[in-house]
Amino acid sequence: MTISHPTTETVPAPSGTPAGSLSAFDHVGRGDDAPHWVHDGICLAWGLPLAATRVTLIAVSENVTFKVSVNEDPSLVVRLGRPGYAVSVEHVRSELLWVEALQRDAGVPTPSPRHGADGDFVQFLNDDGGASWTAVGFDFVTGTILEDQTDFADHFVEIGRLTAQLHGHSRGWARPTGFQRFDWTVDDMTGGLARWGDWRNAPLTPGDRAVLERAETTARATLSGIPRTPQHWGLIHSDLRPSNVMTHEGAMTIIDFDDCGYGYFLYDFGSALTFYEHRPSALEMGARWLDGYRQVATLSRDDLELAGALSLMRRLTMLGWATTHRADALPADLWDENKPGTVEVAARYNADPLWLVGA
Repeated sequence: MTISHPTTETVPAPSGTPAGSLSAFDHVGRGDDAPHWVHDGICLAWGLPLAATRVTLIAVSENVTFKVSVNEDPSLVVRLGRPGYAVSVEHVRSELLWVEALQRDAGVPTPSPRHGADGDFVQFLNDDGGASWTAVGFDFVTGTILEDQTDFADHFVEIGRLTAQLHGHSRGWARPTGFQRFDWTVDDMTGGLARWGDWRNAPLTPGDRAVLERAETTARATLSGIPRTPQHWGLIHSDLRPSNVMTHEGAMTIIDFDDCGYGYFLYDFGSALTFYEHRPSALEMGARWLDGYRQVATLSRDDLELAGALSLMRRLTMLGWATTHRADALPADLWDENKPGTVEVAARYNADPLWLVGA
């Protein structure tokens, strides 16, 4: 895996850092060695040799992800879920059950989940304060994250096609008993109950705020008439953006299903363009995604209107996300462009709700 995002300067976590808080990793940058409790816990959970195993940070976002190498050979990727983020252990386990089913039943390329030494998918690591973190592992996948590449619009045909396959599987899959994932309703995207933060907490001028308010009102009105039927609503990836796609020698792999849940299928269109909607390349990216999707499933004009509204809601969601996350969760240029780019996207949506979908 190639990670080329710039590492921002970090500072030590203050003494008294709450157990189970992501602030426990404030002093750890990309590529740094994991805290001892993470290293030792992973080795114990997956039966790895302590002295021969190195655990290094990949990213801190909703959760914390590490690369695990044994004798300098990358073997495993482990993701820690912060205490309280998942609804339940079954909520975490259900994600991996779907990933397995997508591989087995639909041929969707994803990293294989790895059982722990005790045979379970879900393991538990205790931090220095005694809090218990869920941990899940996946086979290490060789390749480069799409976001680290240049001129990647051509890949969006394949992303769209794979997304349509994923949606087809979702519609027909009989969920195992006890399967649990959260919903992605409009109130989970924006507003005071937004899962990742409210965009209104971003520093905005009154004029910019008015542009965003108008766009959200229009998008919400469009979505209010869409029923939650299998045609429109089901289990989705919800974060299938360039940072969650890897390529190697022409092959593509989809990663990071930790935000999968029940939502509008075409929210995955908005997710695919995350943080890029304001750039000139977004129109080509969107068009190619739709071309790939249509190789598997049909899309009506009403579907395109829905896709446009969900893309706007996604952009607002990620402005809210930036109010609750650290800057090195993104490449520096995308972080800096997020707020002004969101205002630009909202203004274009206000002028033409179909501007991004080419209808």
